[in-house]
Amino acid sequence: MSSPPATLAALATAPAAGSVGILRLSGPSALEVGRLLAPGVPAAPTPRHAYLASFVDASGSVLDEGLFLFFRAPHSFTGEDVVELQAHGSPRLLRMLLARALEHPAVRPAGPGEFTRRAFLHGRMDLTRAEAVADLVAADSEAAVRAAAAGLAGALSARVRELEEPLRSLHADLEGVLNFPEEAEGADEGAQARVSSLRAAADSLLAEVGRGRLVRRGARVALYGPVNAGKSTLFNRLVGEARALVDEEPGTTRDVLEARVEWEGLGVSLLDTAGLRESPGRVEALGIARTREVLSSVDLAVLVLPPEASDGEARRWLGDAGGTPVLLVAGKCDVRRSRDGVDPHPDPLPEGEGIDSGSTRDADTLTPSLSRGERGGVGGGGVVGGGVCLEGSGGSALLVSGLTGAGVEVLRSQVLSRLWGGGAPSAVALVSERHADALRRTADALSRAESACRFSTLEVVSGEVGLALESLGEVSGTSASEALLDAIFQRFCIGK
Repeated sequence: MSSPPATLAALATAPAAGSVGILRLSGPSALEVGRLLAPGVPAAPTPRHAYLASFVDASGSVLDEGLFLFFRAPHSFTGEDVVELQAHGSPRLLRMLLARALEHPAVRPAGPGEFTRRAFLHGRMDLTRAEAVADLVAADSEAAVRAAAAGLAGALSARVRELEEPLRSLHADLEGVLNFPEEAEGADEGAQARVSSLRAAADSLLAEVGRGRLVRRGARVALYGPVNAGKSTLFNRLVGEARALVDEEPGTTRDVLEARVEWEGLGVSLLDTAGLRESPGRVEALGIARTREVLSSVDLAVLVLPPEASDGEARRWLGDAGGTPVLLVAGKCDVRRSRDGVDPHPDPLPEGEGIDSGSTRDADTLTPSLSRGERGGVGGGGVVGGGVCLEGSGGSALLVSGLTGAGVEVLRSQVLSRLWGGGAPSAVALVSERHADALRRTADALSRAESACRFSTLEVVSGEVGLALESLGEVSGTSASEALLDAIFQRFCIGK
């Protein structure tokens, strides 16, 4: 006969001074241990009722006064008896209460995520919802909070279940025909159509991996280009404070500067990089090398062109981005306007003046279309202050001034459009890399099953469907191994 599981104890709040600190107990001895710390609570407390109680040490001396809450199994977060003591947020006081609880022989310290793991093991939530708890704790943008909250409410779980249940039904039908051909005759009819439909559903969910990654970790956007193009001034304007040094001397930025902003709920890491030029000094050359490293790792590169940029130079700078998508920007538009006889420090231009969104192309699309133009208007294939324009692409680079703020809001909108495309970031299913790997294996197995329907035997089809079901079960938790659960819950904080 197996012994009852240990009762877990841990602090559920951060180990720092605050107004409230919470000690959480979960397991068969939770109420007994909780009443050792709060002996004034009734022996049979009303579940979900807050009791004002005195918390005492082993000698009965009062340490604090706070709230005692009892949640009876299975109607609790973990599915077990749970007690929470809400005391004042003194780290030393909370450690004393925890130490007193751990003196009981049935109690042990909770490991990372162990409360949530017990919730999963007791069927209180599936694995996608359990992981959403950690995502919500780690969320550092509004989009991440809303997406994680949707996951906790079962948004991803529902989509996985819509795929898993018919997949399990198909596998049962195929196995029935193979093992009991007379009793299950005809159950495999339409198998190919069912497999094709399930593969399409798996591909649809897999398509959200990129968006889920952006919401989870935030987007990375690098400003790059030649020296003295106005990158650092534009960086400071986008960040909203003077983070980068700005000077007329070329090559002021020697290293990569990074700042975190939040645009329309999406977390964005902006990077200001060292300017590119042919003959830099030794330290500046190191910064340029780091710029090229950064460009290979970001989600979007913003190429900031100076007023004197030539088409050949622009092509070379576009090539530095490699395969990273590029948004082309004509920087220092205040200087460009000055050269045309306009006040160099005017009031900020109305947003959108001189802007043509048709110029946002990937690097490989932009490269062949750059040319010099006559000084004149902008947009519609016109020029950018006598500099580089985009013939054949339907417009010119975005005109922006970090000094006056002209065009900055349109630039911000264009960056978000290129990163996201459309819709609300919070509406995405927060698919993790672990989910993505399992979904890829699910889709691959279903693709092989679809092919086997035409060219192989029913045994092969059923085998591939079984592999798809096993891979998908790693997302929902129906086929998760102990090792996988260990890896997942290890990233949780203790007390959650």
